[in-house]
Parts: sequence; structure tokens; C-alpha cells
Amino acid sequence: MPRLKGSSDMLEDRRRRALTLWDKGLSLNEVGRRIHCAASSVLRWLRARRRGGPDALRVRFSPGRPWKLDARQRRRLVKLLVQGPQAHGYRTQLWTTARIAELIRREFGVHYHRDHVGRLMHSLNWSPQKPETRAVERDEEAIERWKQKDWPRVKKTPRGWAPT
Repeated sequence: MPRLKGSSDMLEDRRRRALTLWDKGLSLNEVGRRIHCAASSVLRWLRARRRGGPDALRVRFSPGRPWKLDARQRRRLVKLLVQGPQAHGYRTQLWTTARIAELIRREFGVHYHRDHVGRLMHSLNWSPQKPETRAVERDEEAIERWKQKDWPRVKKTPRGWAPT
């Protein structure tokens, strides 16, 4: 059962209420039912209180896995990204996660999977970039002329599509 969401004060209060019920003589299962948690959690809190006193019931911060790149390296990465992909040997001016992962490996010797580069970029306040799906050879003037001259001639109804 995952940990209940809420502030640390709420979680600590819940643990204290559970142990108060235990101290009144209720069973682990009954305390768990009343507090809406697993009996194993109540037992874990009871053991923690025995080992460390009331302070052992405090909610601790869980930082998660440390970053592979430290703060200085992340700042340097942003500077490298601002230079643009073409400055790093790519043909187009588009940063993909695979390209960024390759840049990180080349510059810092750290392996990031391209799927996780997006999280790193989000933490650096970079948004995903999507390429326009237009051909480089596209001629906007010719397209506009065609819309004005040929399109009215080839469409099926004079006012556009209409139900029959």
C-alpha cells in the first residue's frame, strides 16, 4: 500500500493516533482498520518508536536518486545547448533527446537514455521542440496562387462540402 499523500504534519499525526490506539490495547489489525493502513505499517511505527522515541515518527525527506550531472555541469550543458545543434556537428537546427544524450555522453562522459533526457531538460526549464513538417523546397507563393486559381475549379461544390 503506497504512502498516503499529505503534509508531513498530517502523516506524523496519523502515526501518533495509530500508536495511541495501540497503547489503548487494540490489535495491530484493528488499529490498521481504524487508521486505514496496513497492520505492517503500524508495527513498523511501533518499532521505530521503541528504537528512537517519539522523534522516530517524524516524516523524513526522500530526495530520490542524485543527479548524474552536478549543478555546474547542468549550467555548462545549457550553454552548450544554446550554441545550437549545428555548432556540435548536426545538420539541422533541432535538438532531439537522442542528440542531447549524445552531447552529454561526449562532453561529460555520462550516459543518459534519450527517454530520460526529457526530464533533465524539464528541470532546466527547456520545453520540447517539434520540427515543422514542411518541405524545405516549399514555395508559399505557388501554393497561394494554386489556392486562388485552381482550387475553386477542382472542388466538388461551389460553397464547399455539403451533406446530400
